[in-house]
Amino acid sequence: MQWEEIRPPARARVAEPEVLEDEELWSGEDEGEHAGWFCVRTDPFPCPAPGCSFVADFMTAAHLVLVWQERDDPNLLRHAARAMEVGRNPRVVAYESEYGPSASYYAWEAAGRPVHGIRK
Repeated sequence: MQWEEIRPPARARVAEPEVLEDEELWSGEDEGEHAGWFCVRTDPFPCPAPGCSFVADFMTAAHLVLVWQERDDPNLLRHAARAMEVGRNPRVVAYESEYGPSASYYAWEAAGRPVHGIRK
């Protein structure tokens, strides 16, 4: 076996810095109706983001109630089990719009799993 010497390119190119716009907060889906879907209700717990006063009564992401179509969805059960492990007293309940804005768990995953946003 022969080894090739790895050499840097003759000219290195430095990219110009990009100016990025302020990141837009994720707001979930197009406010689709999730009536009849399921969510995990918990004892109240504060948002872990520094300076945020939001208190959740459900498993949330970016301050949106996470919902699943099926009561026995493996990811719903896994998240409920994790909430139980940390003492949040989880209960799987049917989602109602009065609980606040919602997002499908799978849409949240597809969006890169954003975890914090403040809805005004």
